[in-house]
Amino acid sequence: MLYALARALLFRLPPETAHRVTMRGLHAALAVPGVEALLRALTQAARPTEVFGLSFTNPVGLAAGFDKNVEHVAALAALGFGFVEVGSVTALPWPGNARPRLFRLPADRALINRMGLNNGGAEAAAARLTRRFPLPVFVNVAKTPDESLVGDAAVADYAATVARVAPLADAVVLNVSCPNADDGRTFEDPAALDDLLGATRPLCADTPLLVKVSPDLDRARLRDLVQLAVERGADGFTATNTTVQRDGLHTRAARLKAIGRGGLSGAPLHRRAVETVGAMRAWTDKPIVGVGGVDGPGTAQAFFDAGANLVQLYTGFVYGGPRVVRRIVRGLT
Repeated sequence: MLYALARALLFRLPPETAHRVTMRGLHAALAVPGVEALLRALTQAARPTEVFGLSFTNPVGLAAGFDKNVEHVAALAALGFGFVEVGSVTALPWPGNARPRLFRLPADRALINRMGLNNGGAEAAAARLTRRFPLPVFVNVAKTPDESLVGDAAVADYAATVARVAPLADAVVLNVSCPNADDGRTFEDPAALDDLLGATRPLCADTPLLVKVSPDLDRARLRDLVQLAVERGADGFTATNTTVQRDGLHTRAARLKAIGRGGLSGAPLHRRAVETVGAMRAWTDKPIVGVGGVDGPGTAQAFFDAGANLVQLYTGFVYGGPRVVRRIVRGLT
């Protein structure tokens, strides 16, 4: 009830403003003696698991996009997450697209974003990753959205970021399926992905390297991508990224037209993402992180039943509040 009230107030603010206000409030609260212990008592739930050789207090993580610059990991750890994925991180600092670029669809419990990979760059992220964190931290890596970076230059851009963050990360996630930058899906092409993995896998040493796939790929191309990634030494997958599809939404067409392009996340993505995980599980025994529409025990369980080893949420956290992780963990079968 308290979060429902807070959410009603926050939803009166533009989404990016609400995000900043929320995180500043969380940091301020955690600076008060005793508050962190109280939050942990209210939000933590244990279900230990081991994946990628890493130990997790529970299998529910925060997806990339929420903490782009590695500024909130310790604070988010107090809210019950089993792991946090930061980023996307690019080699160079990037401002992202013009605002507004993040939109709520309350009727669908969804978000549309075209953030454009705004972040402070690999050097800034690496500086913050040097501190110790109380939970595993995955680093999501994307190409700097500079149109001049193509071919070998694009691969080198990815590799520069991976080389910088891999020694400091618990896992690296190659974001080759981002619909929020003009060339964000270039490396879904098998030949391009082959070059990218050839350049980045050797840089990860003992750090697990995952490939994040799109929910919009047809099955034949998805199978080719999975098989190539495994052959090239990928340690696992994240499924899925946001979708450009708009089918089945309750939000009015006029509102969607006004918003325009961007990646859709949240409840409408769930079925498509779960089906993607199920298809991938038939082609590989590598670990899969399921993400897309997780907002409670049932939606998380659907991913595990389809073959996921871990799950992540972002939009479900925005709509569900700080106790959603505890609800999910306690409700898993």
